[in-house]
Amino acid sequence: MGRPGVIAALAGELLIAVAVLALPRDASAQGDRQRQVLAVYSTRRDAQIALIGERELPRLLEDGLGRRLDYYAEFIDPARFADPHYEEALATFLRRKYEDHRFDLIVAMGDDATRFVSGNREIFTGVPPVVFFAASRSIERPANATGVVSETDLRGTVRLAAALDPALRHVFVVTGADANDRRFDRMARAQLAEFAPRLEIVSLAALTTKQLEDRLRTLPANSMVFYLVVDQDGAGEYFHPLQYLERVAAVANAPTYSWVDSAVGTGAVGGMVKSQAAQVRAVADVALRVLRGEAADSLALSYPDLNQHQIDWRQLRRWGLSESRLPAGALVLFRNPSPWDRYRPYIVSALLLLAAQSALIVGLLIQRRQRRKAEERLIESQAELRASYDRIHDLGSRLLKAQETERAHIARELHDDVGQQLALMEMDVKLLGSRSVEASVVGELLDLVQGVGRSLRELSHRLHPAKLRLIGLVVALKGLQTEMSQSGIEIVFTHDTVPVLPPDLTLCLFRVTQESLQNAVKYSRATRVSVHLACASEGLALTIDDNGVGFDVTGAWGKGLGLVSMQERVEAMDGRMEIRSTPGAGTRLEVTVPLSAQGAETVTV
Repeated sequence: MGRPGVIAALAGELLIAVAVLALPRDASAQGDRQRQVLAVYSTRRDAQIALIGERELPRLLEDGLGRRLDYYAEFIDPARFADPHYEEALATFLRRKYEDHRFDLIVAMGDDATRFVSGNREIFTGVPPVVFFAASRSIERPANATGVVSETDLRGTVRLAAALDPALRHVFVVTGADANDRRFDRMARAQLAEFAPRLEIVSLAALTTKQLEDRLRTLPANSMVFYLVVDQDGAGEYFHPLQYLERVAAVANAPTYSWVDSAVGTGAVGGMVKSQAAQVRAVADVALRVLRGEAADSLALSYPDLNQHQIDWRQLRRWGLSESRLPAGALVLFRNPSPWDRYRPYIVSALLLLAAQSALIVGLLIQRRQRRKAEERLIESQAELRASYDRIHDLGSRLLKAQETERAHIARELHDDVGQQLALMEMDVKLLGSRSVEASVVGELLDLVQGVGRSLRELSHRLHPAKLRLIGLVVALKGLQTEMSQSGIEIVFTHDTVPVLPPDLTLCLFRVTQESLQNAVKYSRATRVSVHLACASEGLALTIDDNGVGFDVTGAWGKGLGLVSMQERVEAMDGRMEIRSTPGAGTRLEVTVPLSAQGAETVTV
C-alpha cells in the first residue's frame, strides 16, 4: 500500500482524535484521579486476542485496583505495519489523541506493539512504564519496562498429531503472504526441521486461495494440515485469519491443526495451543505490580508456559482419531455429552433403586421359597401327626372293642360257669335245710349263697349288659337310673326324640353315663344327678349335671383311667366331650356325638 493509501486510511482515525479533544476538561480532570492505562495491541480490533484482552484485561485491573481505572485501547493493523509511513502516521495520531493524558502504564500486547511503543516513547507524556507481551525471546527489552515472554510452540502440535495418527507422514504448513504471515512461515521452517526425514514438511505459503484449496483437496494419505495464519493470500486479498481457517478445514481431505486456542472450534482438531486468556492474565499480574508502585525495571521478565493440549472432540469423531491416544491432561472441548454424562445422577439413582428392588424381589423369592418349604414341612408334619392320630384312634377303638369283648367273655363265664355252680349250691343248701341240720345255720348259708349270686349277676350285667342291644339306649339308661338310685342319690333321667343308634354308639354313651354316675356316687357327695339325652343339630347330645363338691378337672386327668376311658370312647365315635367343674360348684359333663345317616332311625320312647 502506497503513501496516499496510508494517509487516506488515517483520515478516519484523525476524526476520532478530534472528537476526543473536544471532550470537556472536567472529564480529563476526573481521569487524573484514576489510574490511566493504555493497551496497544499488535492486531486489529476484531482479532481474537484483542476481543479477549478487551474483555478480561480491564476487569482484572479494576479488580486489582479497587475499580480505580481509566482504560484505553489502540490497535495496529499488522498488514500495514511494515509500511514506515503507517507507523509514522499512527505515532502522530496517538500523540495528538493523548497529548492531555498522563498514563500510569502502557501495555504492549505483542511483538509489533512492543517495538512500536519502544520506538515512540516520546509521544506519551512523562514516558510511562511499559509492560509488554512478546512471543520471541529475541525481542529487545525497552527501558523502564518489564514483561511476559512466551514463545509459540509449533513442535508440540506436530507431536500431538503424530500421537493421534501413528501413520502420519506428511505435514502441510499453511501461511499467507504479508510480513506477519512470512514470519510464521520462517518460524515453522526452523522449529519443524527436527521432524525430518521421518515426516515430510511441505510449506504452502503465499498461495492464492484457489491454489491452496485445490491443493488441500488432493493431499496424500497419512497427511495433516498445520494452519498458522493467513492475513493476506498470494493474490493480495486480505482475510480474517479465523474465517480463513474455517475455509481451510472445510476443504482439506486431512485433519487440520493449529497453534492457538482460538482455532479450536473453527474446524481444527486442535494442537499444543497458546491460551490467550492465560496470556492476558499473566500480563495483568505484572501490570498490577507496576501500578501498585513497583518499578518496571526492577521486575524480571516472566517466562510462563501458556501452551496446553486442546482438542475439538467433534473433529476427533470426524477423522476417526482415538481419544485414548491423547496425552494425559489434554483438554477435550465440545464433547457431546453421552446419556451417562447428562443423566448420571438419575441413572445412578435408577440403578440403585433397581438394585434395591431386585434385592427386595430376590429376598421375597427366597422368603417365599423358605415359606413354601416350611409349609411343605408343616403339611408333612400334619400328615404324619394325622397318621399317628389315626393309628392311635384306631388302636384306642380296637382296645375298647377288645375291652368290651373281654368283658363279654368274663360276663359269660361268670353267668354260665360260676353262676350255674352257685345255683347248684343254692339247690343243695335248700335240700340240706330239709334234713336234720340246724335251720338257722342253713338259712344263713342260703342267704350268703343268694347274695353272692346277686353280686355275680350284677357284675356280669355291668361288665356286659347283654340286653342293651335288645332294649336300646333309653331303656338301658332307665335301668341304670333305677339301679344307681339305690345308692341314696336322686338320679333324674330325661330324654327327647332319640333315634335307634348303632351298637357301638349305644355302648359308648351307656358306658360314659355309667362311669359318670359311678364317679358321682363315689366322689361328688352330690344329692342329685341329672341326665339328659337329646338329638341336637350337630348330633346326639348327652348332658350330666350334679350338685356335688366338684373337682379340679386339669389335675384329675393324670390320676385315674376313668376320664381317659370316657374321652377315648367319645373320640372313637368322632365326638366331643367337655367337663366343666370347680371345687364347691358341682360338675357338668357335655358329650356331643355326630349321627351317621346309616343305621339311625328316629324312635319315640
